[in-house]
Amino acid sequence: MEKRVNRLFPKADARFVLGNCNEKIEEVCKHLPSPSKGHGVLSFCFVDPYDISIKFSTVRRLSSYYMDFLFLLAVHMDANRNLEHYLNSSNSKIEEFLGLPDWREKWRIAEGRGTSFPRYLTEEYAGQMETLRHLPVPWDKMKAVRSDERNLPLYRLALFSKHPLAQQFWDEILHYSSDQGTLPFQG
Repeated sequence: MEKRVNRLFPKADARFVLGNCNEKIEEVCKHLPSPSKGHGVLSFCFVDPYDISIKFSTVRRLSSYYMDFLFLLAVHMDANRNLEHYLNSSNSKIEEFLGLPDWREKWRIAEGRGTSFPRYLTEEYAGQMETLRHLPVPWDKMKAVRSDERNLPLYRLALFSKHPLAQQFWDEILHYSSDQGTLPFQG
């Protein structure tokens, strides 16, 4: 990634922190600009994990800045596939992901209402983001992303912002979006 950024955007002030973001969050925060009187700072964080390993405490720390988030929520490709494993009381991954120690009880209630596990997780996550003063994001405002080969659901993309203008931009993106197989800068 660093080589690609340097090749394509040699003048960009890009910083790289290698390692687990949950463990390196304070180092990441040291690189974020601080606002001052008359000089606000809006930051954008694209959260793109391969599973649901980002801890809500990490997101809470980043939310202490004025920051919008675009999340890849791996609720199908990880959480749904590993539901039985995550239901084990000795497993804390979803508790850390949601920041909710009582998530299993809430899941049983949602399951009894016929809610799918991926939908339960995304709605709980959106509710947790609201506790950080981000605007509500309903299920239908999260972009479903499916696999190319078998059209299986993989994850949901969700924008979390504290300002309605970001949500307006996201609505436009959703309105004009199409299924996309690759990104134009991959390579």
